[in-house]
Amino acid sequence: MKKLFMKVVNGFKLAFEKTTSGSVKLVEKFLPDPFIFAIALTFVVVIISFFVTKTQPLGLVQAWYGGFWSLLAFAMQMALILVTGTILATAPLFKKGLGYLASIPKNRFTAIIMVSVVSLLASFINWGFGLVIGAIFAKEVAKRVKNIDYPLLVATAYAGFVIWHAGMSGSIPLALATAGAALSTATGGAVVNPIATSQTIFSMFNLIIVGVIVVTLPFVLAAMHPKGDKIKTVDPRLLEDEPEPAKKPRSEMTPAEKLENSYVVNYLLAAMGFVVIIKFFIDYGFNLNLNIVIFIFLFAAIVLHGTPIALVRAVNSAAKSTGGIILQFPFYAGIMGLMTTQGPTGISLAGAISDFFVNISNETTFPLFSFLSAGIVNVFVPSGGGQWAVQGPIMMPAGATLGVDAAKTAMSIAWGDAWTNMIQPFWALPVLGIAKLGAKNIMGYCLIVLLYTGVIIGLGLLLL
Repeated sequence: MKKLFMKVVNGFKLAFEKTTSGSVKLVEKFLPDPFIFAIALTFVVVIISFFVTKTQPLGLVQAWYGGFWSLLAFAMQMALILVTGTILATAPLFKKGLGYLASIPKNRFTAIIMVSVVSLLASFINWGFGLVIGAIFAKEVAKRVKNIDYPLLVATAYAGFVIWHAGMSGSIPLALATAGAALSTATGGAVVNPIATSQTIFSMFNLIIVGVIVVTLPFVLAAMHPKGDKIKTVDPRLLEDEPEPAKKPRSEMTPAEKLENSYVVNYLLAAMGFVVIIKFFIDYGFNLNLNIVIFIFLFAAIVLHGTPIALVRAVNSAAKSTGGIILQFPFYAGIMGLMTTQGPTGISLAGAISDFFVNISNETTFPLFSFLSAGIVNVFVPSGGGQWAVQGPIMMPAGATLGVDAAKTAMSIAWGDAWTNMIQPFWALPVLGIAKLGAKNIMGYCLIVLLYTGVIIGLGLLLL
């Protein structure tokens, strides 16, 4: 019996290794640069929209341009979350603390487990926090653990993002918990009274799904580690910090240089910032939004870098990684414009996808199909707020008609929105900017994460 059991286990391990290796090779061979991916998605959506919505080509081009600039504010937020997270991590004291944590794992297995757990828990607390901290921590671990596969380590840091929308910063459950006319509009009239987060984020079915992923996904990721010559270690140059310029004695500084190197200037500025931060926590508790996360990162970095000129140098260095966000976000905004534009019949492409899944659902299967439809829409509309605006007015009334609990319908959409981020380079750009890798370096591993978590989430929504 023991021999049979070991034979089955070894067979499973071999099959898993082959699947992971095949996934990595497939993605490395066929996944282009994320910008090419965005262009390809644009053309695909144009063609499908033409046939589904009956919108004329000129109308589609206008819809594309109409959406093109709709993510400018969000793109700036994402660039700032990348830059402020990076400058915080490069501050001497913070870097020392991260270095201490990164020195705890002594081998590849524990390193991947630790990075995965940190990323998952941070993403549950706040998606912006998790996205940056996971990547920074992975870099620090890579400096200390020898012969570890760097693309897998970075993919592990990104994989924690799969639970963000089921966590404390999830935009859909937070929108449901907010009273006002916008709630009725966003849900197509299906929900008029706020639904507390105890029924969504902290509901038993959601916490069970989150718990299973947090407990098991780190081991799945650790099991993916390649062997022998397939291991891709990090190029040490990717982990190097820019050298600090030599400091002049204060007696030799000009008045301008004395201001640039003044600790007093930074500390006075930081005092103002921390008054705002403390007031925010008094008023709103731990209900963080993206702006306050950026604000905390920035003002913590102002304190820890000590002088204005040290902060400026850190920002100049970190800003080099924002190119992908600056270039690609407008194109995704254009795709969102195409997905939501309605043709002569009043149907949008995103709406048509949602309607298809509604029509094949019943009370039992509706949460599962809501999840799957949201996953598909998310590939083209990779924004929680955008996803909710598109699907909420369709899926929420349909769920009510079928007798499905509104909180579960909403969380099904939220899980679908987070799930396919594993194969959508849009959200990986800040992580890739910090790690200095390309999307194809990590997406093969993320594809396995997608398949694994899809089964866990799908079964949870179907059975719980």
